Amino acid sequence: MRKSLPLRVVLLLVSVLLLSAASGSAFAQGGGTSGPGKSEGGKAGTEDLLSSVVRIKTYINPDGRTVDNLGQERDGSGIVIDDDGLILTIGYLMVEAHAAEAITNDGRKIPATVVGYDHDTGFGLLKAVAPLKVRPILFGNSKDLKVGEPVLAASFGGRDGIAPARVVSRREFAGPWEYLVDGAIYTAPAHSHWSGAALITREGKLVGVGSLILGDAAGDGGGAGNLYIPTDLLKPILADLIANGAVGGTPKPWIGLNTQATDRGLVVVRVTAGSPAEKAGLRRGDLITTIAGDTPKTLPDFYRKLWSLGAAGITVPLDIQRDGKDEHVDVQSINRMDHLKLKSTF
Repeated sequence: MRKSLPLRVVLLLVSVLLLSAASGSAFAQGGGTSGPGKSEGGKAGTEDLLSSVVRIKTYINPDGRTVDNLGQERDGSGIVIDDDGLILTIGYLMVEAHAAEAITNDGRKIPATVVGYDHDTGFGLLKAVAPLKVRPILFGNSKDLKVGEPVLAASFGGRDGIAPARVVSRREFAGPWEYLVDGAIYTAPAHSHWSGAALITREGKLVGVGSLILGDAAGDGGGAGNLYIPTDLLKPILADLIANGAVGGTPKPWIGLNTQATDRGLVVVRVTAGSPAEKAGLRRGDLITTIAGDTPKTLPDFYRKLWSLGAAGITVPLDIQRDGKDEHVDVQSINRMDHLKLKSTF
């Protein structure tokens, strides 16, 4: 159970971080750019800022591919980014959902529909079916966020959901599930309710969406922290997600492996059920020695080589070691989106 910060501490924290209230920022003055993130009217106060982060609950298709790992009911935060109830969140909270609801900080429960999901960035979009009656937050520029800057991490729950943090690293993040993000934002100390949380600058702007908790946020053997996906990655794909539910263009090849870098090399730690990798006979414990003749030294190496082979559908040649024996496996890749159970949602 989360402990509430004392009111005087919260007010002091928000006052420090929202320096723009005195310097005329777009959020403080109610201005901004057109489209999602726009907010009209007078000055926004502390409650306006906190109310833009809502609780979301999602209910996943029983036969969804992600149920075994992520569960059939999911709970986290979402961030209201326009006046029409568009809600930005982390995609794993809502992928394959058949129903969702947004819960405001004053307890109102409003059904939401699934708008779109992007595996490459990890973003998901929902839309409330009725007015949320909260002020949307504006986007900042994630690229301008520097190591050492103070930020505010905000999950649902108003004052109970906010915590101060600092940016401790900006570097790429490679997830074992064929996922790579450039310029990820690492913060510390860790926020305990990170899923879909808002990362907010001292100017009151949204620059990241909470994805993970990590044991070594700074990358130097230090303490735990959080990983945020930069919102700059959303801007080029937002129109596609709203219009089509997914990003257009040529899809990357996906084979359905979770791999981990070890002293021996890249080891398969999980094979997704029903994936191309499973159909090709790959197993947990296999050591990947080459991909298309090249030896991958790191997860990013492996992913970049995989994605450079061509579009989804390309055959991926892998050499592996299994039980001390060398084997060759050809994997017929697919589009990750075709593997998911999405038809009932978008």
